[in-house]
Amino acid sequence: MDKREALRQRRHRRVRKKVFGTSERPRLNVFRSLCNIHAQVIDDANAVTLVAASSIDQEVRDKLKTGGNVESAKVVGELLARRALEKGVKKVVFDRGGYQYHGRVQSLAEAAREAGLEF
Repeated sequence: MDKREALRQRRHRRVRKKVFGTSERPRLNVFRSLCNIHAQVIDDANAVTLVAASSIDQEVRDKLKTGGNVESAKVVGELLARRALEKGVKKVVFDRGGYQYHGRVQSLAEAAREAGLEF
């Protein structure tokens, strides 16, 4: 593991001490790789993933050329919010996963907010 990833995991552990998803207000977790972006809505109390969306999903891949840019993050955020609202989840706690709230992470969060999620 390189130094950059070790530092990110350290930041993520620090954030996770404070951010906890309940069944009333689950945690929206973001994972960003070079080529893709993934997001999950997780109920930490029951250790269950309620909803997931990714740039690897067939719906998203058909619309986009690549999965590692801001436009793909917007599409993933909208898709995640739509799926969460179908499951009855309106309020979430945002977990940026140790990444800076900038670029792809920010666009995913803003797209999810615009699509109806509250955080």
